[in-house]
Amino acid sequence: MRRPIVLVPACQRQLGSHAWHMAQDKYLHAVLRGAGCMPLLLPALGADADLEAALHVADGVMLTGSASNVDARLYGEDILHPDLPQDPARDATTLPLIRAALARQLPLLAICRGFQEVNVALGGSLHQAVHAVPGMQDHRENVLDPLNRQYAPSHRIKLMPDGLLSRLLGGESEMMINSLHGQGVARLADGLLVEALADDGLVEAYSVASAAGFTLAVQWHPEWQVEDNPQSMRLFGAFGQACRDYQEQQHRQKG
Repeated sequence: MRRPIVLVPACQRQLGSHAWHMAQDKYLHAVLRGAGCMPLLLPALGADADLEAALHVADGVMLTGSASNVDARLYGEDILHPDLPQDPARDATTLPLIRAALARQLPLLAICRGFQEVNVALGGSLHQAVHAVPGMQDHRENVLDPLNRQYAPSHRIKLMPDGLLSRLLGGESEMMINSLHGQGVARLADGLLVEALADDGLVEAYSVASAAGFTLAVQWHPEWQVEDNPQSMRLFGAFGQACRDYQEQQHRQKG
């Protein structure tokens, strides 16, 4: 049987005079090497995207991180920092994709911006600047540091006992993670279960309570040098197995 196909929604970026649809190599590499699946880029076409056609061939969906922010107007707020990058084409693609993927019970793994997208798609809201919230720490990276330092583990998270994430990681109760985000969950959408918290109380991972299959969203970047990180390999390995299980289930149903 072929490798499972994982949809990876692209960002839309303006390079010179042209708009491009793109995803960073590290995410595609993690799907290929960590999950053992075949990544397939989904262009950020918004309302023009035929999501049913894309989901028809998909065995899973992975939402990537990005430098852009989810549009605050999608959760009922004004954009506080319009100088920061936005990606309306990606918003218009990923939010309906998330709802459609969950309705199909597709395996879903969401990272950083993707973590924030799922929360907004299901009715939650975001802190537009976590570091400006009283009692919260600064979760941003130093962009002047070399990449290895930016992506180095920088703070602890506590995993919920008997939660999905803890079970995937062999029962661990805490772990060290990297931290490269300015925004974060303010109000967690109904139906989402907290899987991990930072010491300042910020939600760092959650799952979807009603999902029959694998659904996990994390605020950090497990895709970074995935093959060198046993915890990340376990996470992507579980996602990949869920995609294979979904593929086999669909194959049996088609007879």
